Amino acid sequence: MIDRRLLREEPDRVRAAMEQKGMADVDLDAVIALDRQWRSQKQEVDDLRHERNTISKEVGELKSAGEDEAAAAAIDRSQRINAALDELETETEALETELIDAMMRIPQLPDPAVPVGEDETDNVQLRRWGFDHHRDLPDPVIPHYDLGESLGILDFERGAKVAGGGFYFTVGEGAMLEHALIQYMLHVHREQGYIDVFPPIPVRSTAMEGTGQFPKFTEDAYRLGGANTESYEPTDLWLCPTAEVPVTNMFRDEILLADELPLKLQAYTPNFRREAGEHGTETRGIVRVHQFNKVELVNFTTPDAAADRFDGLVSEAEAILQGLELPYRILEMCTGDLGFTQRKKYDIEVWAPADEMEDGPPEGGRWLEVSSVSHFGAYQARRAGLRYRPERHESAEYLHTLNGSGLAVPRVMVAIMEYYQTPEGTVTVPQALRPYMRGRHEITGGVHFGEQAVGAGLRD
Repeated sequence: MIDRRLLREEPDRVRAAMEQKGMADVDLDAVIALDRQWRSQKQEVDDLRHERNTISKEVGELKSAGEDEAAAAAIDRSQRINAALDELETETEALETELIDAMMRIPQLPDPAVPVGEDETDNVQLRRWGFDHHRDLPDPVIPHYDLGESLGILDFERGAKVAGGGFYFTVGEGAMLEHALIQYMLHVHREQGYIDVFPPIPVRSTAMEGTGQFPKFTEDAYRLGGANTESYEPTDLWLCPTAEVPVTNMFRDEILLADELPLKLQAYTPNFRREAGEHGTETRGIVRVHQFNKVELVNFTTPDAAADRFDGLVSEAEAILQGLELPYRILEMCTGDLGFTQRKKYDIEVWAPADEMEDGPPEGGRWLEVSSVSHFGAYQARRAGLRYRPERHESAEYLHTLNGSGLAVPRVMVAIMEYYQTPEGTVTVPQALRPYMRGRHEITGGVHFGEQAVGAGLRD
């Protein structure tokens, strides 16, 4: 969350930032009044505690002096203060809970250098890569969903039968491609100095609050029901929407040391999102689904090193696309397209040449976001209690967090199936992935079940 001092001292700056983000739905004046009331009552609590401590000292002195009547009067006054304190402390704690909830609904302020804009049309393209000499493509390029089904490597019908819409099977060489991408990404990032972690998939509400998914975006999350009960009442566990949540909260309420920073962690997880509000978009294929694999990069750093680490994180994520020789571009998000928790964000978008889109590249096809590299400043750190000690003898300060996908696997698969497509309707395996696919140079498919004829199967 934002610093409370900023809200108290520069409310107009906070209000302007909320308007720039298009998130001015919080009554800031009401939050400021709540903070003022909480501070007033907290001061009253502190004053009463000080008075009680003073009286306790007086009681001892009066008893020592033999002034029992005066001591009894002091004890009576102390008991009245205790009764008042009990009531006031309860009220103050309730006020603080209400204040924290209100503060959690105030978005992060954009970095002053972020371009001001209303929506994605005002984002700024920073650079493109891989378009100078891209591959010769079939005409037309078959969309990944049609190609995947014809090859037998994507099965949407059986995925929907098992889990509902937005779920699918990868089969045979399709599953091999997915595993290969995950292993390739993990390998590249290890070489970049990342430490592997394999986090829990269920996460608590407090973890979702720590990274900013809650309380604002609860409708997008999958909640777990209680096991071994007849009612299956909801628990306080949610399916991980991104590894950002468990990995960032790994050090919740802990203090790291400056010489441990920057700390670079990577985690592969399946991710689960309802994509509430997105019904009717991307209904075909694996671009927008409810379960998807991703390798997430999470960085913890000092405030003064955060800007350079952000640029480094962008380079580390785009190295995957360069290794796969997939054309892509990098966009800087304007204020109106920043997320709730982000101070600054770059999107890495890969080129998928099959489906024509109005806002697609000049070469045709469309852009698919495969990574959002985000700088959160101390916003998540305040919510999750993430601190570091500059020197062992110095006071702890809030660190800065950054993260980005390295990368979202299904959308990279889409790009590979379309960009590496052959005129024969097969898919050339990118050079970088062949060691992870038993040396295969080509995806030919051929696995079909049931009444469909079984083809060539998996070729070595």
